[in-house]
Amino acid sequence: MRVLGIDPGLRMMGWGIIDVAGTRISHVANGVCRSEGSDDLATRLLCLHEQLTDVVARFAPNTAAVEHTFVNKDSAGTLKLGQARAIALLVPAQAGLDVGEYAPNQVKKTVVGVGHAAKQQIDHMVRLQLPGVDISGPDAADALAIALCHAHHARSSGRLEAALRKSEARSARGAA
Repeated sequence: MRVLGIDPGLRMMGWGIIDVAGTRISHVANGVCRSEGSDDLATRLLCLHEQLTDVVARFAPNTAAVEHTFVNKDSAGTLKLGQARAIALLVPAQAGLDVGEYAPNQVKKTVVGVGHAAKQQIDHMVRLQLPGVDISGPDAADALAIALCHAHHARSSGRLEAALRKSEARSARGAA
């Protein structure tokens, strides 16, 4: 089972992909989609959409997970982040993937063991769970943590098996 984790952001959207086989988890790839260079929101969102679509096409995940957006004091900033999060939800949905959603504290608790972990703790625990991984930055580390969280929760709830069956059915229809 291949899991795509996405850390939504308007300037930098982290992504991470892991493979899960039983209790074995391995790193596949990670990176950051960037929308720098334009003040036009529509152009920035299109840029993120194109880059994330390319990631999904290149790595063919079976399921995806996106972190929930937290609301902050800047309502305009929160709204823009919500629009970037919509891209993070839309791209896997367009590919026919089931998409899980997790609160930041749930991701931290699953990966680190405490719900208020610092970014450095997340990075450290991701590196422990994926030995030898070369992480493209804090946003990619968060995305890998989201993928790890999804793998853990999906495995315990049976959603990974359901996503695999759905993916196999899609592949069988495409081959016919």
